[in-house]
Amino acid sequence: MEVDGHSAVQFLFLFKEMQPYDMLCRTMAEELDAVVISVEYRLAHFPDQYNDALQASKRILTAEVLAQYSIDPERVAVSGDSAGGNLAAAVAQQMALDSSAPIKFKVQALVYPVLQALDFNTPSIQQNANIPILYRSHLVSYWLEYLGGDQRLAPSLLANNHTALNQGHKIAAAKAKINWTQLLPAALQKNYKPLFPLQGDPKLLEELPGLLDVRAAPLLAKKEVLRAVPPAYIMTFEHDVLRDDGLMYSRRLEEAGIAVTVDHYLDGFHGCLSFAFGPLQFSVGLRSFENYIRWLKENL
Repeated sequence: MEVDGHSAVQFLFLFKEMQPYDMLCRTMAEELDAVVISVEYRLAHFPDQYNDALQASKRILTAEVLAQYSIDPERVAVSGDSAGGNLAAAVAQQMALDSSAPIKFKVQALVYPVLQALDFNTPSIQQNANIPILYRSHLVSYWLEYLGGDQRLAPSLLANNHTALNQGHKIAAAKAKINWTQLLPAALQKNYKPLFPLQGDPKLLEELPGLLDVRAAPLLAKKEVLRAVPPAYIMTFEHDVLRDDGLMYSRRLEEAGIAVTVDHYLDGFHGCLSFAFGPLQFSVGLRSFENYIRWLKENL
């Protein structure tokens, strides 16, 4: 699709072949008058998915490709939802630091992104552990699948044994970046309690080194990295285990001096954007989609 002099929006989605995503991408292209590119990365273990998304971004952000599709190089965005939001955030960080890439993303739009795997007992995870469509147990299982870990490690991760106090200075430094008692407003913390055992399994980090890899967990990025990324739009839903990932990232970006728009829905749940169209349409799905499009129109 060619659009003279208009923006390109690159979307990184996990379930690319699902009909709702096809409808979303087509509607985005029409509403934004933009070129929409959905990257079909491999459903493989980390870091393969990240590498696919990064290489696709590098290829797209070249004068040759942008000119081929009449894309304005100063109006390019990266976006994704859930696992795609993870990839979008990670790619935005890397591309911002890449001195060999003269063309940069103007903005990033992250929709209920998953951004960390060090604390499976954040307030939103405790609150929404059994709320569809993403359960706490599923979240841990997906992380183990992504990082190539044995599913038998799930109980240890659910108990936060990988971030126990005896795990060393690397874990201590990482935990400081996901300390929700500092990053979340008191209204969201309510009566939830942090869970960091005194003793954990030291082999967990050996088996799952990706837990501390910023390419897998963008929330762990250093402040100097966050200072370089483009302005952000972050959508979160109250009834979603991933709510606090997005809100903690927005706070860290703000502390780094990055302009952030947080779009939070009290009546939303994980995956709502997929319910903006079709026979299973939810009003919150349509509202969130319309506001997402509005932000992109105003900021691209």
